[in-house]
Amino acid sequence: MNELMAPVVMFPGQGPESAYRTAHDLLSRRFPREALELIEPVLADDPTNTGLRTLQAWAYLQRAQLQKAEEVLRDLVETDPSDAWAQHALGRALERQSRYAEALGPLRLAAVMCEDYDYQAAAYRVEQQLARAAD
Repeated sequence: MNELMAPVVMFPGQGPESAYRTAHDLLSRRFPREALELIEPVLADDPTNTGLRTLQAWAYLQRAQLQKAEEVLRDLVETDPSDAWAQHALGRALERQSRYAEALGPLRLAAVMCEDYDYQAAAYRVEQQLARAAD
């Protein structure tokens, strides 16, 4: 059943901070299309805004636009290699494209940087995929 929802409203003069809060809320409620509609015009004015680019990547991942997500995430990782979320998300985007050998590096790095179970499980899962493929 499709849920009716009012369009996202941004008032003139509201900056990236307001866009970030609204887009984060939309993504946490799984409305990636609406979040992208909000994020992309703001990014046109501020293309280096890391917070909004992170939300853009998250929205692309939710929409399974994996190549677009990969592009944004590679840029985020290049800009800040210590961003564990971006490393993990890049690895997941590659994994979801069945590019396991490429995914393993970012996933392992994220698992080392952040002792989150999901990060460690993703690295292990890809290691197992590669081991099965080698057999």
